[in-house]
Amino acid sequence: MDVLSSFRLLRSDIMRPGGRLSPISDKFNSMFAERGWREKGFDTRMVVDKVEMLSPTHKVDCYKNRVAIEIEWNNKDPFYDRDLNNFRLLFELRVISVGIIITRCDELQEVFDGLGKGASYGASTTHMSKLLPRIEGGGGGGCPILVFGISRRLYVED
Repeated sequence: MDVLSSFRLLRSDIMRPGGRLSPISDKFNSMFAERGWREKGFDTRMVVDKVEMLSPTHKVDCYKNRVAIEIEWNNKDPFYDRDLNNFRLLFELRVISVGIIITRCDELQEVFDGLGKGASYGASTTHMSKLLPRIEGGGGGGCPILVFGISRRLYVED
């Protein structure tokens, strides 16, 4: 809760080019890491009639105390399917108790457009209206899913 309540979406972070990881995602990861959260992969496998098959999961951005967090700031929207499926599997294996996704609210598109960055944050990227139908359609299976949307109220002209 401390990370979420102290986060601010800075103009300078939006304007700074990303790379593998956007400055916004990197900021979240760093804030969680300072509090003991770590990126985590799980060594999963299935055994059928003594035949073992590896079944690796996708790494979770932040993990601690059976809580898995994914930060989806500006990926392609199929990443939500990957995250929800991963949460479902890890919940069914009794590894996590809840999955959390931090993403952006659709209303931020107006901010991006105003900054001339609208093309970088298009309709096929991760935002709330792409996530909610997947959850409502059962994408997370039985895993409890908690979603936080970064809204315009957190935007700061720095």
